[in-house]
Amino acid sequence: MNSNRKKMIAPIIVTVIMVLYYVVYFGFLISLLDNTWKYALGIIPLVFSAVMVKVCIERINEIKKGEEDDISKY
Repeated sequence: MNSNRKKMIAPIIVTVIMVLYYVVYFGFLISLLDNTWKYALGIIPLVFSAVMVKVCIERINEIKKGEEDDISKY
């Protein structure tokens, strides 16, 4: 397995776990509340999930470019 592919596994796994957590947690809350709160709480996991996926894609692009340790730039 390529060295870069090994480094991509952790961000992908963390992203999948966090997106599942958001969906399950807020899905449970939505099932307990009335209609007015369902729409407000339905948007939150979508936004969080979109941000997590965007950050994961940025991290994968950094790994592909060879910037594994981007903290060293600062």
